[in-house]
Amino acid sequence: MDAGTLTRADLAEALHHQVGLSRTDSAQFVEQILAHMCAALSNGENVKISGFGSFVLRDKGERVGRNPKTGVEVPIAPRRVLTFRASQMMRDRIVAGK
Repeated sequence: MDAGTLTRADLAEALHHQVGLSRTDSAQFVEQILAHMCAALSNGENVKISGFGSFVLRDKGERVGRNPKTGVEVPIAPRRVLTFRASQMMRDRIVAGK
C-alpha cells in the first residue's frame, strides 16, 4: 500500500496476506462487504462499525443559498446526505499516529 489512498485492491491484498484467502476470494469478500453497506445505506439504515465509526444519513431541508460570484440568492433543494463520524477509538489512534 502506498502512502496516498487506501483502495479496494489494497484491502483485498491485505486480506489475502493476513487471512490467507485467495486473491479472488479476498476481492469478492471486500466487494460483498461494500455492497452490503451500500444496500443498507440505500434503504435508509445507518452503518456502525465498532472501533471505526458510523456512516449516518441526514435529511437536510430546503434552504436559501447565495451564488458567490453574483450574490444572487438561489433556493437549495432538500436532500439526503451521508456523513461519517469516527469513533473515539479511531480518533485516539489518529492523534497518536498509529
